[in-house]
Amino acid sequence: MIQEQADLILSILAEEYPVHDGVISFLAFENPFQILILTILSAQTTDRQVNQISAPLFQKYPDAYALSDATQKDVESIIHSTGFYRTKAKNIIATAKALVAQYDGKVPESMEALITLPGVGRKTANIVLNHAFGINVGIAVDTHVKRLSQKIGFSDAKEQDAIERDLMSLFDKTQWEFINYLLISHGRAVCTAKKPNCSICKIKDHCRFIHSCEDQ
Repeated sequence: MIQEQADLILSILAEEYPVHDGVISFLAFENPFQILILTILSAQTTDRQVNQISAPLFQKYPDAYALSDATQKDVESIIHSTGFYRTKAKNIIATAKALVAQYDGKVPESMEALITLPGVGRKTANIVLNHAFGINVGIAVDTHVKRLSQKIGFSDAKEQDAIERDLMSLFDKTQWEFINYLLISHGRAVCTAKKPNCSICKIKDHCRFIHSCEDQ
């Protein structure tokens, strides 16, 4: 896809899903520690579900020091509704311990450091760096971003890391921070995985699958 077409698609999406008060996060957080933990918990579940357990979790464990001393069972009881709660509880406790041991309880501000934490890959690290610190060294690729990037033609790759590289090459760095927000917004509102609503899609003229979608 040529740069001009990609920029046009992004501008259409930006008009359709405007950013209000600079908020481009779907998770409600107050500090870097919270967005790190919530993003780890958001795997394989909805942001809404994660936001629902945010208050009880951080009331009891407000920082890395408190969470590092938590018991597995207690954390599991709080985050149970997010699914895969045993693995997630293990990861967030281990991450808290690592923050205490290596970073004085603070969240590191580099991709290299973040991806060494339990349960943290490039997607999570990109979200934390973007939302918590305003640092953009990449683009968070989740299921929505992956699906829409392939349908629109931003990338022909299948793996998330490869899709991220394609997006980074296609768009100017000043645009990176908005791509995840815009594609997720469109993927939830219109271009859903199960039944995309092509009739109201503002970028359907740029979709490689529009004809097969309309035939359904």
